[in-house]
Amino acid sequence: MTLPVEVLLGLYLGLLTGIVPAFVAGSLGFLVRYFTGVTLPGFGVVVLALSIASVQGGLLGLVEPNIAQSPRLLVAVLVVLMLALYAHNQGDKLGSELPRRLSLTSIRQRTLSADVVELVGNMGQVTVRPVGEIRNMEGYPPLSSALSQTLKNGSWKLPADIPLSELEVRLEERLRTDHDLADIDVTIDERARATITAAPPSGGLSRRVPDGQRAVSLATLVPTGLARGDEVAVSTGERTVTGSVLSARTEIDEEHAESADDDGSETPVADGDAEAAEPDLPVSPTTASAGGVGRVTVAVARRDAKSVLEAETPRIRVRSRGTSREFEAFALVRRAGYAIRRVTVGATGASDATDEAVSSREVTLLAVRRQGSETSGRRHGWVFGPGIERRLEAGDEVFVAGPETSTEAFAEAIAR
Repeated sequence: MTLPVEVLLGLYLGLLTGIVPAFVAGSLGFLVRYFTGVTLPGFGVVVLALSIASVQGGLLGLVEPNIAQSPRLLVAVLVVLMLALYAHNQGDKLGSELPRRLSLTSIRQRTLSADVVELVGNMGQVTVRPVGEIRNMEGYPPLSSALSQTLKNGSWKLPADIPLSELEVRLEERLRTDHDLADIDVTIDERARATITAAPPSGGLSRRVPDGQRAVSLATLVPTGLARGDEVAVSTGERTVTGSVLSARTEIDEEHAESADDDGSETPVADGDAEAAEPDLPVSPTTASAGGVGRVTVAVARRDAKSVLEAETPRIRVRSRGTSREFEAFALVRRAGYAIRRVTVGATGASDATDEAVSSREVTLLAVRRQGSETSGRRHGWVFGPGIERRLEAGDEVFVAGPETSTEAFAEAIAR
């Protein structure tokens, strides 16, 4: 045969027998470099590739006297060696560039693009807006058109110095609280665009009634400022029944609502009418802004429901809850000249300087809420007390206390 034909046959045989040696060389190059940090020697790659190619050539019946004595064998060997060395080089390069500790948590630590961050003072913030249609969550009724349009047209300002996973959690908590959603799932990309999947509220009054109790409505004189959750005592003549307020509305509140309708303005929804009104509208926690004759819905024990319903002129007395111990504690801290701050640790905030500030007792860590790999980077509760089992990391949320100047300096340092 002529030389060009022999060269073409050599290329064909080299490609045919060089695929397996190249794959083995590339895999070994990657594994050795990734786990040991050492590059596999090129001579070893050549010997390994020739050994595999000779075995494969024998199995394919390519080792024959006429082939071994022809130029095509030399061309095939060169092709096999080039493929093996190229694959080894690529595998070695991949092994050196791939992170050693790759986890789902590190993958979730995506951050926002720099051009969507707005600087407000020394802090950055971002405006998150939904993209596309608001999706309905499987297993729940579809969202109403009003609620879906409200979510689609909404925008929310959030801190820009936290990972996207934490931004998603915060936006979910805000939407769940603002719109009383039964369930919600939010995904935010690097451009601060949110994909929202939500489920409508699964009920109003029924969800606020504790287990083992009944909701009872009665017409009576309503104290001014009576709010949902207030503990009341209902006098039904000979008996006094205790319960918690679920909703209330007075005649004055109804007149204000009617006048607002006449003016064409938005009608405030009181809790007593929350079930009859659009369930997607947020309800104010203060249920009776003005006192007077009206109706109150109270959660009472099952055995007391009948006596409350049969009472002709029930009267309500609001029971005192006492002084809030939390506010007393904060007042004592402020009176002693100390301050309490809530700060999110930034990317470079967890340093040795912060450890020195804590160890020197200039500031005290009261609580830490941190991320865990078992929750894919999401928050999983507060850890209270100074005995923190590991140092602060980026994304941790902490409460710190100490002198005003030291606390402010510490908060500014860890928020970077």
